[in-house]
Amino acid sequence: MYPTWYSGRHWDNEWLIGDGMALDPVKYFIIVPNMLGNGLSSSPSNTPPPYDAARFPDVTFYDQVEQQHKLVTSFGIETLPLVTGWSMGAGQTYQWAVSYPDMVQRACPFCGSSKTSEHNVVFLEGVKSALTADAAFKEGSYTEKPAKGLRAAARVYAGWGFSQAFYWQQEYKTMGYSSLEDFLVGFWEGFFGPRMAVANQLRERYPTEDSQWVVRQYRYENSGNLPRAVGVSPAQRHLMPHPIDGRWSGSTGRPASTASTAARTSAAVTGRSFRGRESSSWPR
Repeated sequence: MYPTWYSGRHWDNEWLIGDGMALDPVKYFIIVPNMLGNGLSSSPSNTPPPYDAARFPDVTFYDQVEQQHKLVTSFGIETLPLVTGWSMGAGQTYQWAVSYPDMVQRACPFCGSSKTSEHNVVFLEGVKSALTADAAFKEGSYTEKPAKGLRAAARVYAGWGFSQAFYWQQEYKTMGYSSLEDFLVGFWEGFFGPRMAVANQLRERYPTEDSQWVVRQYRYENSGNLPRAVGVSPAQRHLMPHPIDGRWSGSTGRPASTASTAARTSAAVTGRSFRGRESSSWPR
């Protein structure tokens, strides 16, 4: 099981799937479910009235996994050798291990967490505010695309979507962009424009990430015990943050960082591993 990430669709996961790769379709039956709210599964844009647009309900990790579980079991599948995912896909990976501990044999969340940090909530509030400040948004009941808000949201996101080193080293030039402005317009506004043409889809994802904490979704609502909730699964777990990731960094040791949360959680559960991955300047 390989859930999609924030704004991702199933084809966005395909670059990690292939012959001879860890996710090898010759060896494994790989399922990539589209998240609720991503424009392909049930979303504000394709749900009929009266629950379309701004009335589309908030969606949690728990909701995502419950629907994915129905999909998987409809195939007669009783065991998952691995659940993996990046970013918000990692959050769903944790939820799978918590909700169905006897079904998930291995969990490999990368660049994500079981609890969204306050630092990440601040980022999300910035993007959300940029979008909803456009008068055309009309609190989600818009009749025309809030283009100004989408462009503003894209530029706010640009400061978080890639690392500081990415900009220091002007990696965008290796992608074919002639300047920083060209990159902001061509990549970020170009990405958010077509993909987020129905802006409620973008808005709808914020409740999914900024309120997420698997302990609140299953069994331990009143305990607030994150290690206990995440540790309920006997699955082998390999947690992979990135050392220069602005939101999921494994090297900073900041108390509020999701990586340190993951490390403490992993340490509290025997038989689990926690490992940062050295890589390029690309991760956010």
